[in-house]
Amino acid sequence: MTTEAASPRLTVVTLGVRDVRASAAFYEALGFVRKVRATGDEIAFIDAGGVVLALWDWDKLAADAAVTPEPRPQGFRGTTLAWNCKTPAEVDAAYARGLAAGGKALREPGKTDYGGYRGYFADPDGHAWEVVVAPGFTFTDDGRLILPE
Repeated sequence: MTTEAASPRLTVVTLGVRDVRASAAFYEALGFVRKVRATGDEIAFIDAGGVVLALWDWDKLAADAAVTPEPRPQGFRGTTLAWNCKTPAEVDAAYARGLAAGGKALREPGKTDYGGYRGYFADPDGHAWEVVVAPGFTFTDDGRLILPE
């Protein structure tokens, strides 16, 4: 019997966090919508526009993935989350919104060497977010990113 593998799809990004309730409040303050509230503060599921952002206790996530939870990284983790915008003004507004929600400034918005515009902030657990205008990237009517060929 042959079983075909499903087409690969990124459906959920799970972030390990210190405090699920506080992290969920941060993401709701950014404007994301929390769903599946039946899980209470055990895990938070955030509608991220086609991908789910899950927030789960750092130690529980590490145990589930069968990796050691310590030492926790203090520096760059080799991963960023991105929020693509249509204009530099949208980047500025998204960056300000991140800081107002309790995020930490990492890099003030500014021009890139590739003709774009970007800034970075971190969520309360240090997960880095890039807010960016990337030349050639466009959007569907409902705001989903379209990559150029």
